[in-house]
Amino acid sequence: MAAILHISSLQSNTPPFLLHSLTPSQPSLRHSFLKSKDHIPHQRRNRSVAFTCQSVSDDGDDGYLLDAPVSAGDGFSFSGGKYSDGPNPADEWFKKGKYMKAHPVYGTGEKAKDPIFGLTMGGNSQTSTDLFRWFCVESGNADKPTVVLIHGLPSQAYSYRKVIPLLSKDYHTIAFDWLGFGYSDKPQPKYGFDYTLDEFVSALGSVIDELGVNKVSLVVQGYFAPIVVKYASKHQDKLNDLILLNPPLTPKHANLPSTLSIFSNFLLGEIFSQDPLRASDKTLTSCGPYKMKEDDAMVYRRPYLTSGSSGFALNAISRSMKKELKNYVEETRKILMDDNWKVKTSICWGQRDRWLDFDGVEDFCKASKHRLVELPMAGHHVQEDSGEELGTIIAGLVSRKVRI
Repeated sequence: MAAILHISSLQSNTPPFLLHSLTPSQPSLRHSFLKSKDHIPHQRRNRSVAFTCQSVSDDGDDGYLLDAPVSAGDGFSFSGGKYSDGPNPADEWFKKGKYMKAHPVYGTGEKAKDPIFGLTMGGNSQTSTDLFRWFCVESGNADKPTVVLIHGLPSQAYSYRKVIPLLSKDYHTIAFDWLGFGYSDKPQPKYGFDYTLDEFVSALGSVIDELGVNKVSLVVQGYFAPIVVKYASKHQDKLNDLILLNPPLTPKHANLPSTLSIFSNFLLGEIFSQDPLRASDKTLTSCGPYKMKEDDAMVYRRPYLTSGSSGFALNAISRSMKKELKNYVEETRKILMDDNWKVKTSICWGQRDRWLDFDGVEDFCKASKHRLVELPMAGHHVQEDSGEELGTIIAGLVSRKVRI
């Protein structure tokens, strides 16, 4: 029988954790930090580094136009990159991150053009020409077990800001932005990445390979969970644990909620996806009890305010999800129910999810013999509503110290 764990009964030996800020000077992390991302050579490595990345705060030419003049906009941003005259929380988050390069850029190398007018987009809407750039926030000692935190749709690695401090003392913790989200590259469809779910599976494989570690524990939230499950099914030997946060698991979960599916509509979706308030604020707050603070909203809105490519990417992934999600959910159920599935799997569920109904989830966990952890005060974005509790839960699950 599957173990069902309620947050009120959780006991963990996990002690309080402190956030460890990373700097390029820390030798234990074994990373190479580059001064300019425009001249990053790509070569096959035979050394045991975790991954090659660069600090995004060392110089002013970091690709994203943080507080750039209005004239620097690409023609599709609401403010041309100019959000405020004073310090911005988005800047502080951006400084905590680094870029790593993973997954090849396919295509002709032609400059990306917007899908509406066919005009060449601005420099900060263009991607790399060899490997895509992934924005990641890393904390903890790379010699310790690695936990990778993967955000949902539509969100950012920023959503795990409350979880990272609780994991980083005992674990090497990495949270990254998917391609098309946050501060990672946002290739235009037909210019190296088309945002199909199969492409995301392949891209995740490139990221995991780039980490250079033997084993990882993967934590994934929401509608990107089926993508991670499909990757895991082909690489069980690389996983210690799989933790799913409010994943689509039942046939009723196979349809996107109207708040997300609107972005897939012809023309209307392309327009709405360019609205930072609709693309970030409304989607994040309509699926549960989460009340977004203004400082957090500034981080989530920033990509949409600096480049039209964020909206075009959201439009593309919404179309792919609407078309492919049903098959991916069915495949997820089969994989997790299969006798050949050997990865220790836990499902954490925010009971106040307005997008995905809890009906059928408990039965699925019992039938598949996977642990179910219920968080009664959290919604769809569990890490936003109950970040500290979730951090403690993840630490306990990975360390095998959770008691039922």
